[in-house]
Amino acid sequence: MSRDARPRGGPSVPLGRSLLLRLLAVAALVSVCSITATAWVAVRTTAVAIRQEQGKDLADDAKTYGVLVGYAARHRDWDAVGPTVAELGRTTGHRIVLRDGDRTLADSAPVPGHPYVAAPEPTAVVDPLAVDSQLLPDAARAGGIDPRAVGPYRLTDAESSRLRETADGVVTCLRTTTGDTARVVVGEGGRPTVQTPDERPVDPRCDADVLNRPVPSEEKALEALDDLVDDCLERRGLPGVTVMIDGSWQSVRTRGRTSAAPAPREDVRDCVGSSRAEQLEPYVAPAAQLYVSGPGDRKANTFFDLSAPNRLRIAWGAALVLLVTVAVTAFAGLRLVRPLRRLTVAAQRMEAGDVSARVEVTGGDEIARLSAAFNAMSHRREQLESARKAMVSDVAHELRTPLSNIRGWLEAVEDGLVPPDEKLVASVLEEALLLQHVIDDLRDLSAADAGELRLAAERLSVADVLAQTVQGHGPLAEASGARLAVEADPELTVWADPVRLRQAVGNLVSNAVRHTHPGGTVLLKATEDRPVPVPVPVRPGNPAPVSATAGVRIEVSDTGPGIAPEDLPHVFDRFWRAEKSRSRQTGGSGLGLSIVRKLIEAHGGTVEAGSTPGVGSTFVLRLPSSGPAE
Repeated sequence: MSRDARPRGGPSVPLGRSLLLRLLAVAALVSVCSITATAWVAVRTTAVAIRQEQGKDLADDAKTYGVLVGYAARHRDWDAVGPTVAELGRTTGHRIVLRDGDRTLADSAPVPGHPYVAAPEPTAVVDPLAVDSQLLPDAARAGGIDPRAVGPYRLTDAESSRLRETADGVVTCLRTTTGDTARVVVGEGGRPTVQTPDERPVDPRCDADVLNRPVPSEEKALEALDDLVDDCLERRGLPGVTVMIDGSWQSVRTRGRTSAAPAPREDVRDCVGSSRAEQLEPYVAPAAQLYVSGPGDRKANTFFDLSAPNRLRIAWGAALVLLVTVAVTAFAGLRLVRPLRRLTVAAQRMEAGDVSARVEVTGGDEIARLSAAFNAMSHRREQLESARKAMVSDVAHELRTPLSNIRGWLEAVEDGLVPPDEKLVASVLEEALLLQHVIDDLRDLSAADAGELRLAAERLSVADVLAQTVQGHGPLAEASGARLAVEADPELTVWADPVRLRQAVGNLVSNAVRHTHPGGTVLLKATEDRPVPVPVPVRPGNPAPVSATAGVRIEVSDTGPGIAPEDLPHVFDRFWRAEKSRSRQTGGSGLGLSIVRKLIEAHGGTVEAGSTPGVGSTFVLRLPSSGPAE
């Protein structure tokens, strides 16, 4: 089957290479990954929820533990703890059991006929003299003793009232003296303290030190504590200390003994802590075991288990998600493949020679951009094809005229119509030279397009190049009645190929002379140009400079009719001439300016054209003034 007879849809795509099938496979994989990720997120979320529940249980346990430790710090036994345990069980929703060895002291939710079976390990041990620092961090800073255990340090009502009056006076003093709004806080032992904003120290003018002095009941308890601490230190062979009401101590007490070096801080701290516990032990409840569990004596279970119906429900949900994903992906795949098929058909039409093939552009996604790019490519190819055909036609036209003239003269000689004299030979030679000129121009353009235009650059005097060009085109200017003039600094130099530079300038001069009326002037002017900011890359075999610090500006201007503004952008196009009839009245092949642009670009320079209709035209060449070896 020939190419033109090929089916419009083209051969079918193998199933293994189908974009739709691959899209479905990717969608299935993505769906499986999505479901897996969703399950992982669900598990993680469940784990977080469990940890939150555990955190809530821990907070409830800490609350329960704190309440019971406070009860033990204020009571000598557990006889009346039942209502407190029942209230804690009601507020926390847990079963709370307090035991002393094998004896149950209190149970928030007893089960009739079923005695409580304790777990191997209790939740915590309630002991106000050895508080768990994780559950009650404040007690850890007090040496492990609950601050609510005051024992013999409790003030009498008279002592507390007297200190309260003093504290109120300090608050009033602060309000009038410093403007601070303080308040009185009464501690567990009945001792009032003054709290200032941001816990700043009390102003010395208000004499708050009296609140820190021990009262008689506290002095009696401190003396007993000093004796216990001294006995502890004496057993370690260390000197005694005096314990202050805030728990600090001083190594000044000798009790008749010569004081040696102060006792180590760690030993004193241990003795003070153990002595305080020994002193407070008769005033607090004995240690008891705390058990916290779920209602009805059920232990909390953090293992997340799924029943068979739940697992089946999850499986059906996953299958439904997979089915929906595949269906949506198939629909999207069909919509994706449809414009690709249209692109394929249009590309096959272009392959068959239809340069007008286009596809419809809908939307703004990647495929729409691909379709737009295809249409732009097709339009550009159509333009290039038209340009190619026009160029072939132009080349044929340019070559046909001199060939037809040569053939006509030779046939006339052969038929005996024209004698083969010198005039005939000169005419045939002129046509042959014109033909050679067109061929040389085409060869130069072809070499420039392929990057094979070789340059033999050297240091040149710009004035000399312009003078040689004027000398070479003098006869042409004289024949057309135009005057050639040169303005150039003799010291101005440029790095260039002398032959190619004269060719470029000569093409401009020849073009200017042809378009200048008799009596007009063609001016060649060379000046120093500003630095070239962006150098043109060097082609293979081209020694043109890659950078330059300064440049040379060469202008070729005429006093001809000028170029229309709409024609000015096309003056460097190949075979373009303002004479649409292509009458050859002004001569030329239409390649001269195209060659000028290629030659100047090969030197790393630029060329531009300007014109004012009715005044004349100016062509400007800009070249770098230094070469790579300089």
